[in-house]
Amino acid sequence: MPDFPIIDAHVHLYDPRAVRFDWIADVPSLNKPHGPAEFAAATAGLEIEALVFAEVDAAEGQNIAEAKWLSSLASEMPKIKGMIASAPLEIGAAVVPQLKEIAAMPLARSVRRLIQGHVDETGWCLREPFVEAVQLLPNYGLSFEICILHPQMSDAIELVRRCPDVLFVLDHIGKPGIKAGLFEPWASQMKVLASYSNVMCKISGVVTEADHGAWTEAQVLPYIKHAISAFGFDRVLFGGDWPVLTLAGQYRQWVELLDRVLALEVAGNKRKFFFENARQVYQIAFS
Repeated sequence: MPDFPIIDAHVHLYDPRAVRFDWIADVPSLNKPHGPAEFAAATAGLEIEALVFAEVDAAEGQNIAEAKWLSSLASEMPKIKGMIASAPLEIGAAVVPQLKEIAAMPLARSVRRLIQGHVDETGWCLREPFVEAVQLLPNYGLSFEICILHPQMSDAIELVRRCPDVLFVLDHIGKPGIKAGLFEPWASQMKVLASYSNVMCKISGVVTEADHGAWTEAQVLPYIKHAISAFGFDRVLFGGDWPVLTLAGQYRQWVELLDRVLALEVAGNKRKFFFENARQVYQIAFS
């Protein structure tokens, strides 16, 4: 296990009683509160120094309520050091009032609008209003989280090309088709995406792209190793993707797997992966 504290750059905290999340209605294991107590139980024995909250795809019109709920939660969970909020970027410049409201929240660091839900709409994130809204994010000190499925990699690459002044973080290594055994064209496209220096890659959400009940370490390792190789240790960061992770495994299991992947790496690279890169990307300060 890492012999230093960990920053988890992708944690979902939520309470369906406070904010509506339509997508989890049919997922009983997720359709219940996941807050500080549950996270503490899931990470028992691990030294999680800080975490970054990632939006949970709240129902339409609930994104600001979600961000406010999380901000209030931070008062009882000081380990929360950053927030990836949701905003309807597809409305273009009309999203500015919401961006201003988000940016005024002390924990706000980044914005995410799930592109993966539009996999059947080629070019959805390349429509002019969406691109315009993404280009506005640096004005409010915000980066953008790319959450896609692997067939959308070419769209993601083009979005990055059109937004050279935006800091991007690719979530879940672009969700490759691990269950189907697909490696290309994802692998080649990852190298193209990594050629843009304003893109970071979150090593997260991997086992949930494999067969939830039958994945093996040998099956997922090539994808993890390729993502790290493509981006290099200066631009990869650890994400737990809890509690979605629990659909396919446990938190400690995920950390131990990654620790084995990095077993032969120098200590400095391990620390970048598990701690330093997240601290820099999400501007995490420790008092």
